[in-house]
Amino acid sequence: MRLIKTLHRTLKLEKEKFMIPKSVQQAIPIQRIWPDGIFQSGRLFSKSFRFTDINYSIASKEDKTEMFLDYSELLNALDSGASAKLTINNRRINKAEFEQSILIPMKEDELDEYRKEYNEMLLSKISDTNNSILRERYLTISVHKKNIDEARTYFARVGTDITTHLAKLSSIGEELDAGERLKIFRDFFKEDVSATAEFDFKEAVKRGHDFKDWFAPDSMEFLQDHFKIDGRYGRVLYMQDYATYVRDSMVSELCDLSRNLMLSIDILPVPTDEAVREIQNKLLGVETNVTNWQRRQNENNNFSATIPYEMELQRTETKEMLNDLTTRDQRMMFGVLTIVHMADSYKELNSDTETLKSIARKNLCQLSTLRWQQMDGLHTALPFGPRKINALRTLTTESTAVLIPFHTQEIMQEGGIYYGQNAVSKNMIVVDRKKLLNGNSFRLGVSGSGKSFSAKEEIVALALATEDDILILDPESEFGNLTVALGGEVVKVSATSGMHLNAMDMDSSYGDDTNPLIEKSEFLLSVFEQLIGAGNLGAKDKSIIDRCTADTYRDYIRSGYTKEVPTLKDLYRQLMLQEEPEARALALSAELFTSGSLNTFAHKTNVDTKNRIMDYDIRELGSQLMPLGMLVTLDAIFNRVIQNWKKGKRTWIFCDEFYLLFRYPYSAEFFYKLWKRIRKYNGFVNAMSQNVDEVLRSDTARLMLANSEFLVMLNQASTDREELARLLNISDNQLGYITNVKAGSGLIRCSGNLVPFENTFPRNTKLYQLMTTKPGESLKAV
Repeated sequence: MRLIKTLHRTLKLEKEKFMIPKSVQQAIPIQRIWPDGIFQSGRLFSKSFRFTDINYSIASKEDKTEMFLDYSELLNALDSGASAKLTINNRRINKAEFEQSILIPMKEDELDEYRKEYNEMLLSKISDTNNSILRERYLTISVHKKNIDEARTYFARVGTDITTHLAKLSSIGEELDAGERLKIFRDFFKEDVSATAEFDFKEAVKRGHDFKDWFAPDSMEFLQDHFKIDGRYGRVLYMQDYATYVRDSMVSELCDLSRNLMLSIDILPVPTDEAVREIQNKLLGVETNVTNWQRRQNENNNFSATIPYEMELQRTETKEMLNDLTTRDQRMMFGVLTIVHMADSYKELNSDTETLKSIARKNLCQLSTLRWQQMDGLHTALPFGPRKINALRTLTTESTAVLIPFHTQEIMQEGGIYYGQNAVSKNMIVVDRKKLLNGNSFRLGVSGSGKSFSAKEEIVALALATEDDILILDPESEFGNLTVALGGEVVKVSATSGMHLNAMDMDSSYGDDTNPLIEKSEFLLSVFEQLIGAGNLGAKDKSIIDRCTADTYRDYIRSGYTKEVPTLKDLYRQLMLQEEPEARALALSAELFTSGSLNTFAHKTNVDTKNRIMDYDIRELGSQLMPLGMLVTLDAIFNRVIQNWKKGKRTWIFCDEFYLLFRYPYSAEFFYKLWKRIRKYNGFVNAMSQNVDEVLRSDTARLMLANSEFLVMLNQASTDREELARLLNISDNQLGYITNVKAGSGLIRCSGNLVPFENTFPRNTKLYQLMTTKPGESLKAV
């Protein structure tokens, strides 16, 4: 049988002299490595790229079609002079590494009781077998080049094409350096060894160590139909027979086996002109066979005989193949699918093999065990680069793309906070919002959907695991008990509470300016605008306020901010001392809030404003006091952010019932500016609202929502769902995760990726009782 030129050339280049390995290191087909991640095996150079998953399984039919076509474009872009290996790596999470990265260490303080409960909750989420597997994806490109310089130039060009096409799929591709590639093999060969120590390339060279020593197992034994690595059992399977029609979910189903396994699809693209010539020659041969058969029938006077089904089918399929190559932007490819899976015992290995084979049979395909080729199969399945198995099948771009490696987007960012479990894969969702371009967030959901509980869970994680400051704007008095339990301070801002925030509070670090007095003067101008109405403050009025502000703070500033801080009453007296009648008018407009019944902000501060957890309870602010109360409270919050920024400390701001803040122009403008600026000040704003429709009526809020990289969407009302779908481009399938779902379930949008999630918390814990808002379940903090 005549081979296609590309395949013949590739097989010739891949041919190597057979050698029996005399050590474990010799059984690993890598001869040389470079720090930038290029490996050499014989005359073959290879480089690997890691890429992230996308939400293929929950996408709508139209979106799936679009993803499929984009993935086909990626396959079409593969260079004909090289081979590609797509690898899906199911890696068991190392429990010790997980505990080190996720669990909160004890600090021997009064909060350790809560840390223990929180850690037990986290451990329960990973106890499920399915949840202990981390799935990673790699694309390894292999090419024959004369030397490393040619290979490096080639990979630089190809790497850009690959990352660009992956970006179209919303998948992030990144090149792997030598240490990262070697860690893949260390995790596979040494499952029980923690790989926290990174491979030190320079140290290995200096000591004269073989790089294979870092990841090679102690022993490898290859038998007829399986192999053993350090007491563990493994087997390599390959796809022997492909169905005419393969479902796009087959690869995901094969990888759902909760074991350490690697599934690889080796792809050898053929140049289109060469493929067309090959198919044309094949079609010519088929037509010749049909003509010869008809001639023989005519010679036997059988003029009405119909062409045999096999010949007609061969003719039809060849014509379709030629049509695919010439008019439908398809390419010819050679491919082989291999799977290596590991088990703790031979019995378990056989059981897993049968499970994998049954999944393939369900999809009308056939997986077979490699006989006496387990070492070659292992070299092919692992992302070393070489392909040692000659079981290639002729495929088109579409038939290759149907073996799509994508399933569902995962979010597992090291050093992040737990936000729930992926509703599809059941893996943990861990987000480090410090790594996002804009870490501000919205939590949206109807009453009872778990919105406040989710925010409280985040506050608990921050309070127990970090030293960050947490400031809460609480219009419904929902966060007081939790704040007290975590050692925070609750400030009841009202005319009758007896707790006071001095509107004139100022120290040397006040404001974002070099002169705190200028910032305070601007703030007091805003106060008087609220008192007498926006637009009613004239130029003369502003000059008087600025002068009186300087006079009021003169002695305080001269003392180096050591004397008692002035109050609004002191400012009132300064206004009364001025000769201008406008000054008396200003004093009169402020009288209700300085010496009248609403003078709560004209007293000295009598609460601990330095506590790292502050809950500003504004529920009892009346309609008259609300504008001034919001002004003073937000000023206190902003200046706490500035002070923390100057100290190098992070600040988290939580605002419940966010839609209420947009009823007042000052608070709406304040949060709009803060949303844009707070990242610069090392802070994050977290907004919560059940009235999405009301929030979206404000153009300001709409912009804030659209520009937030982290959104938690829980159960939504029908009108809110429609608005969110339009604003965030959510498909009908994805909307199902925020329609009539149980509390704590919904969608998380992180960096543009939508992930369905569910979140439950053990009810028999003190933390649950502190966080829940359900009647009869909440616990009051002592």
